Amino acid sequence: MPAPKFDSGSALNEGSASRGAIIFAAGGCASCHATPGQPDHLKLGGGLALASPFGTFRVPNISPDPVDGIGSWSVADLANALISGVSPEGRHYYPAFPYPSYTGMTLEDVGDLYSYLQTLPRVSGRAPPHDLFVFFRVRRGVGFWKLLFFHEGKSEAVLTRDPVRDRGAYLVEALAHCADCHSTRNIFGAVKPAARFAGGPDQEGTGFVPNITPERIGHWSESDLAEMLTSGRTPDHRRVGSTMIDVVANTSQLPQSDRMAIARYIKSLPPRTTPHP
Repeated sequence: MPAPKFDSGSALNEGSASRGAIIFAAGGCASCHATPGQPDHLKLGGGLALASPFGTFRVPNISPDPVDGIGSWSVADLANALISGVSPEGRHYYPAFPYPSYTGMTLEDVGDLYSYLQTLPRVSGRAPPHDLFVFFRVRRGVGFWKLLFFHEGKSEAVLTRDPVRDRGAYLVEALAHCADCHSTRNIFGAVKPAARFAGGPDQEGTGFVPNITPERIGHWSESDLAEMLTSGRTPDHRRVGSTMIDVVANTSQLPQSDRMAIARYIKSLPPRTTPHP
């Protein structure tokens, strides 16, 4: 089993729950972890089924319930999950949990998120186990996947001295993990660098996700992008659909300055052609 990077002696502290609410929205936590079939997106009992080429993943309970959720976790436990992809028991998480992006989070944001999660309702009950094809049930295989494709603590964001763009880079590449949906993946489920943000087949096999580089949306302005992240309206008078509806429900809760920062970073991406199916 992997050794956890953070422990009780690490320089980790609980943070601000109010700041954590912004981290929670930016990370889209409720989109996956809210219990299906009920209207309260803050009841994080999990259970959502995520289809994939490897089988079906079941999203876990991350409510503050001390038995079925993460109520017994420390800040270090949350940091190990988000930054290292490791459970409190020292088991590798499957990268259906987007820790390859979350690994770029700051420890301050981890502490803030931890504090916010503690304020949410406790939900009893655990999600059903993953239903994966036999070969993918071996967690040691995830460790091998990490050796090939996971770079702990590294963000794909290339920072400049533009504070707005750099804030957007952090939001897009780490917290909002936009590339996890808007990219084509290889046969091992890792994002192809040459197709990052260029769209491709949906991992759940339900269609295609759009290219969000200037190759496809170069005519959109920063204000257009910010408006889409606020209301779901696009410059051509349409509305976003599918899982992007949930994304907008989250980004609409961010400060306008953060939506503009995301827009600036997206506009700065290199144009890339969507790979052929």
